[in-house]
Amino acid sequence: MTSGRSLQFVHIASTAWFLLSGVFLSVIGLRQAGMQWWLIFSLSGYSGGLIFFLTLVYIFAIYRGVARSQKIAIEHQLTCSTSYMIFYDISPFLGAIAAMTAFPATSNMIEKMVTFATGSLASTFLVWIVLDPAIGLIEMLLPESRTHRKKRIVETKEMQRQIKEKNERLLAEIAEKEQNSYMQRQSDLMPLARRLAELTAEHKLGLGDIEPQAIEIGATAWSLGGISCMRQLHQMATEMYINNYEEPLYVDYIGIWWDGIGQWQKPDITKKPV
Repeated sequence: MTSGRSLQFVHIASTAWFLLSGVFLSVIGLRQAGMQWWLIFSLSGYSGGLIFFLTLVYIFAIYRGVARSQKIAIEHQLTCSTSYMIFYDISPFLGAIAAMTAFPATSNMIEKMVTFATGSLASTFLVWIVLDPAIGLIEMLLPESRTHRKKRIVETKEMQRQIKEKNERLLAEIAEKEQNSYMQRQSDLMPLARRLAELTAEHKLGLGDIEPQAIEIGATAWSLGGISCMRQLHQMATEMYINNYEEPLYVDYIGIWWDGIGQWQKPDITKKPV
């Protein structure tokens, strides 16, 4: 078993011991207050407090694990050392041992268990809540740690700046390629746009079966460049119709005819005319 896995196992065991100690003391306290077992373990009674306590401990364990995993070894040389992490993880057990050593032995099993649990809670609170944050703060104030942290912050900002510039260049390249494609397609789409404008005018006059021809043109645009090509052709045909026939389009016939071609969807009929 690797040292990392061993420390993880010890941390889980100590957290479980701390949790059991807290639950045990809570139950003993309720019993000494005169509560019956059915009331202690009833979901509608005082066990709500136990559930709340368990939830807080679980959240605290997750937070401490995340916070410790994010520490930089060179900035926290003591708290990131193996010896300190072992001390940190076994502190609940050390508290139980210290409590039994400090207080005289008793034959009462309940009193022994209360002494164990009280020592575990006290040592865990002292190490996890008071001592560990204080040591971490002192480490952050040391000259070597401050120097490395400033350097790390500068390097992080520089890396973020480079990533931002790289993303901006990529976006600019994509926009440039799209613009070039737009200009290259312009001449190829001109005859199709002209024909669509004519079909729109013919449809308004009720001349012939227009829709199959419009659908064929839309499918051609889709094969040439996908949805962007279709939008470009649609815009060109609409502008050409307005310029040639000098009247607005109250209905987007082209958009309706193309519904279902590729990713094209028919327009909202409630929109204002072009």
